[in-house]
Amino acid sequence: MGRLFGTDGVRGVANADLTAELALGLSVAAAHVLAEAGTFEGHRATAVVGRDPRASGEFLEAAVVAGLASAGVDVLRVGVLPTPAVAYLTGALGADLGVMLSASHNAMPDNGIKFFARGGHKLADELEDRIESVYEEHRTGAPWDRPTGAGVGRVSDYTEGFEKYVSHLIGVLPNRLDGLKIVLDEAHGAAAYVSPEAFARAGAEIVTIGAEPDGLNINDGCGSTHLGLLKAAVVEHGADFGIAHDGDADRCLAVDGSGAEVDGDQILAVLALAMREAGQLRENTVVGTVMSNLGFKLAMETEGIQVVQTGVGDRYVLESMKEHGYALGGEQSGHVIILDHATTGDGTLTGLLLAARVAATGRSLAELAGVMQRLPQVLINVPDVDKSRVATSAELAAAVSDAEHELGTTGRVLLRPSGTEPLVRVMVEAADIEQARAVAGRLADAVKSALG
Repeated sequence: MGRLFGTDGVRGVANADLTAELALGLSVAAAHVLAEAGTFEGHRATAVVGRDPRASGEFLEAAVVAGLASAGVDVLRVGVLPTPAVAYLTGALGADLGVMLSASHNAMPDNGIKFFARGGHKLADELEDRIESVYEEHRTGAPWDRPTGAGVGRVSDYTEGFEKYVSHLIGVLPNRLDGLKIVLDEAHGAAAYVSPEAFARAGAEIVTIGAEPDGLNINDGCGSTHLGLLKAAVVEHGADFGIAHDGDADRCLAVDGSGAEVDGDQILAVLALAMREAGQLRENTVVGTVMSNLGFKLAMETEGIQVVQTGVGDRYVLESMKEHGYALGGEQSGHVIILDHATTGDGTLTGLLLAARVAATGRSLAELAGVMQRLPQVLINVPDVDKSRVATSAELAAAVSDAEHELGTTGRVLLRPSGTEPLVRVMVEAADIEQARAVAGRLADAVKSALG
């Protein structure tokens, strides 16, 4: 698997790449590394462990719990809950560590492990690197102190997690959702029960699809990566709009009353204006990534709101927010972080706040999302190239310069090496889709020529 930790934990095909042995070993290593870092401060450590409904989550949860308990960590199992719920509960319960078993929007055969530090924050890169190192030491036979007797961790089920998280979500809302009819696509995932409960308690009339998880159907033709069913359901039921989550519900995408998609950039724009109006948009700034549509940046500039861009990945958005004290950030894919109320992307919270804005203004989602116009965007993956030379190739630099000159201020170019594959992603935005396609095609050819 190469480096185990990617931009969002460890992922792979369950029982092939991500085995019970790996899950157990990483959990032991995480406990030791956090102890070394002084996280436990001499007290008996506690961990919150949750999962999405994937069948493989059952045995991986058992492995993680076994690993933590064998390292002397008490474990609170919260069962099937969204990733942001596990992050929230880690902080709310004063736990030292949180673990979420999920591969997010990936297909059912995959699974993953995400670790959260005290407070519900994702681990820093250096801690992940240390966990990998300690895991490898243990795997190759290095001894470690195993507690015995009363020193081993105790395991219990924390059944109040669902109610505690839903109450938290409702408590954040600035107003109720009475009068709105909303279709919720839960991707047969971790929010299949939490999200409908929260929207209903907030006063919305709801229609649910993708809310019957059986361990095998997560993300299967539904959810935030497959919006077709949601678009059709919104139109069929005459709903005001629809909300879609992914398998672990850290994302939120939407469709308006006509069935048109509302992406993460548009959701960010709507929430940025709402938060500024409420005096909550600190530094008058919103954080996006280099993949944010240029139309988002132009719209925010028109509204007098500054946009800060980071690398791709909600963890980098969060790092920027925490470092500079910003309140709102997110990605085009629907990861939206409202830092006053969540430590990670929270799809249910995002959907609720989006609905609250519709209810408060009396304007349709289409009208609110119209604050920005998405520029046509073309993305081409160029495989089998030396991605390490993207920044050093003079031939490629010349091709990019020519493309930027042609696009002027109404478009942009981004060449991004993949973090996990031998390919380069070519992204071009332009006012006209045909121009975007033409420029992207020429740049893809230039990448092949220069780096092939």
